[in-house]
This record gives sequence, C-alpha cells and structure tokens, in this order.
Amino acid sequence: MNRRLKQQIDFVLEADKLKNVIRRNHLADDSRRENTAEHTWHTILTALLLFEYAENKHELNLLHIVRMISIHDLVEIEAGDTFMFDVEANKNKFDRENQAAKKIFTLLPYDQGKQYYDTWLEFEKEETPDAIFAASVDKIMPVLLNTYSKGVSWRETNITAEQVHTTLKVIKKGPKKIQELLEELIRLGKENGNLA
Repeated sequence: MNRRLKQQIDFVLEADKLKNVIRRNHLADDSRRENTAEHTWHTILTALLLFEYAENKHELNLLHIVRMISIHDLVEIEAGDTFMFDVEANKNKFDRENQAAKKIFTLLPYDQGKQYYDTWLEFEKEETPDAIFAASVDKIMPVLLNTYSKGVSWRETNITAEQVHTTLKVIKKGPKKIQELLEELIRLGKENGNLA
C-alpha cells in the first residue's frame, strides 16, 4: 500500500470512532440515544431531500454541502458532542473543535487534509450559501427528533421554545421552507409538552 492510500485508510479507520460518540438526542422511537455517525447520515439524507426547497439552488453545490455535513462532526471523536443548549460548554466549543479538526485532518495526505479542514471551517463560520444550507439542515435534525420522540433531551434540561429560536438562528438565514418547518416543530413540541 502506498503512503497516500495508507493515510486515507488510517483516516477512514479513525472516522469509524464517530460511531462511538453518543449524542443527547434519542432516536425517534425513543429506544436509545443516537450516535454522531447516525446523525451525520440522517442529516445528509435530509439535505438531499430538502434541497428542492432551496430558493438559491443556482448558488449551491450539493456535493459540497454533502461533503460539509459528512466531515463537520468528525471533530467530536476528539472533542466530544457539545449539547447545543449548554451555554458554558459552547463558550470554548470552537477552540476545542478547531484543535480536534487540525489533529484529525492531518491524518490525511496534506492536500486532502487542507481541503477538509477548510471545508470544516467554512461550515463552522455559517457564512457561505452552502454552509448556511448545510447548517440549517444540521440544526433542524435534533429539533425533528425531539419533536417526534418523547423529547427526553429537552425535557431533562427544560428547554424552551425561546432557547430553540435563539440557538438555531442560522435557520433564519436558510431556506424559507426549513424556517417554516422549525416553527411547526416548535409548535408541536410545545403542544406535546416536549418544550417547557
């Protein structure tokens, strides 16, 4: 095996550890908490389905969006999952994840590692049309699961509709249909008692 391929395989094996990172959200059937690899797959699938609602499709690159979603949570292998409503943990989240990103992406050949790090950083900044779409879909996923399950991760921390609005402000920059979906999910979450 040549050096480049070995680096790529080492990266793939490192990425396998994402299956062991447990998130706060439960699956829709409430059987257990989801892991980050499952979240990543589910977010990619949702992005593919919701892409038709993007008003600015001509500005978007769906493959780039899928790449962003595929890699942005790999940092959790090193940094762990940070609950989006944990104010204290989110204060240094970027620094912890940035350090993790540099460590993980240096496993790859230099050119790929740099490309992946730059893609991860683009997602984190939530400024480009691709990053806004990707982040909107990523952020709607826990809301979806907490609305259609018993909402354990919301209930155990008394999450309010106001906290959801404040924390998920990137969705306001994304497709109108995802904004409308967020409002509907919040309404249902309050109605079913999952939001305080």
